[in-house]
Amino acid sequence: MATSAKLMLGSGLCQKLSQLTRQIHMQPALMSSFRSSREVQELDKYPEVEVVANPPEWRFVERLLPAKTVPQPVEKPKYPSGWQPQKEDGSELGYHVARTKNHMVPVYLHTRFRGQRRITVVRRVQGDIWTLEKDLRAVVEQSRNGKVCATRINELSGQIHFHGDHVDVLRDYLKEKGF
Repeated sequence: MATSAKLMLGSGLCQKLSQLTRQIHMQPALMSSFRSSREVQELDKYPEVEVVANPPEWRFVERLLPAKTVPQPVEKPKYPSGWQPQKEDGSELGYHVARTKNHMVPVYLHTRFRGQRRITVVRRVQGDIWTLEKDLRAVVEQSRNGKVCATRINELSGQIHFHGDHVDVLRDYLKEKGF
């Protein structure tokens, strides 16, 4: 008799706990903003709205919207950030490194294997990629005091990969050349 009472007490306790957990899990759904919001009323109860195609006040909104394209930079003799505009198209060199849509030099650092492997990537290369690789490798090896630098060229995508972190050296060299 005593064991059956303990089982009933235990099962009753389990039922109460399961009901309590259901209530806790259901409560956020019942108190959501969707259920507590007012229902849609008839259109007559809402204020009238006049839709204007191009009012004079719209210019205040337009200046807050993002530009659809990146504007051309203003010509200055020197920029405070150190940025330089692209000067030449590289026709006499045989190759060209195009700027990005934000007018930046496309030299990037890729880190792999938890930062143990660093690869510098030069993108958007057009023309004779092999000559550019030879010139850039000479610059990198000069900055490394004559140590050989491994490179990989992807001619199809116009990319050159350098082993190591040489972003600053390559970016400065490309800016000096006018790219």
